[in-house]
Amino acid sequence: MALYPFVEEAAASAEVRAVYEDIKATRKVDWINNFWKALANHPESLRRTWESLKQIMAPGALDSRTKEMLYLAVSISNGCDYCTVSHTAAARKAGMTDSMLHELIAVVGMANETNRVVQAYRVEPDEKLIEAAKGPKG
Repeated sequence: MALYPFVEEAAASAEVRAVYEDIKATRKVDWINNFWKALANHPESLRRTWESLKQIMAPGALDSRTKEMLYLAVSISNGCDYCTVSHTAAARKAGMTDSMLHELIAVVGMANETNRVVQAYRVEPDEKLIEAAKGPKG
């Protein structure tokens, strides 16, 4: 059960309604999901979170599908059911196939397993890996 009631569009203030309209226009949808309705209880957080998410999730060096799949992977790792469902839907809308989802889940599982093993053994990064992670010089 949510901590606060959802702010439905019909009951939203003008400030909240403006954010809702931007969400719908940007995402090309005709409804507002519960995440935004919960955040609308604090309009400043709603606006700030939407503006940040809109900027970060816009296509850039990474395309929209890749960004949604990354968001999905983190959501799975963090155990956020809502975000897992939301970003699975968004990744599918951006072109993620069943095969891609299965591979993503396998990578998430393997990364979590090996991350924990590295932490348990307290393995320090190799100097060669540190240098390679810095990328090309120049």
